[in-house]
Amino acid sequence: MHSVNLALEGEPTGGIAGWATGLVETMGGPGAGLAIALENLFPPLPSEVILPLTGFAAGQGVLSLASALFWTTLGSVVGAVALYWIGALLGRERMYAVWERLPLVKTSDLEKTEAWFAKHGRKAVFMGRMVPVFRSLISVPAGVERMPVPTFLILTSLGSAIWNTVLVMAGYWLGDQWHVVENYVGVLSKVVLALAVLAVAVFLAKRMKPASGRHRRS
Repeated sequence: MHSVNLALEGEPTGGIAGWATGLVETMGGPGAGLAIALENLFPPLPSEVILPLTGFAAGQGVLSLASALFWTTLGSVVGAVALYWIGALLGRERMYAVWERLPLVKTSDLEKTEAWFAKHGRKAVFMGRMVPVFRSLISVPAGVERMPVPTFLILTSLGSAIWNTVLVMAGYWLGDQWHVVENYVGVLSKVVLALAVLAVAVFLAKRMKPASGRHRRS
């Protein structure tokens, strides 16, 4: 593994980017996998920073592209499995009690994810791995609902591989401009949140409309 300084001229060396840079430079692929596993367990850690940075590192020869893709996908699966078993072992009521005490997350995030899972099942786990915000949370209701572990592993691995490949390759191709990926994924995250809010609003409106209609007729 080559020793290459990944810090960009004029870019801060601290924060999440600096932390992820240190892991990748020190440990190579396993460091990238560890960073992504932690990103799954702590959603405020952004994959849109860690994955493109890993791709950039691969382009600079710090690790191979194959190693970057393998370890980040393995890290995603490990983090997702940990959340799955948290959901399975704690159960729905205790999971909500614990979630309410966690910093930087909201109970409403878990509620939205659980509702989406109940409706879409397997498709939710697969597609959820490629949706910002939901990609980490989707593992929890899968555990609460006790989705068969082999099914969960297959769907999580496939979805994670697609998401990771897109972001790692973006960083690989963009080179020292890898950080622009964060801007685009950040916009996507805002769009996803807006659509989730809109979907909830439409759902509530449909539920309330019949009740108000019956009240007027009476």
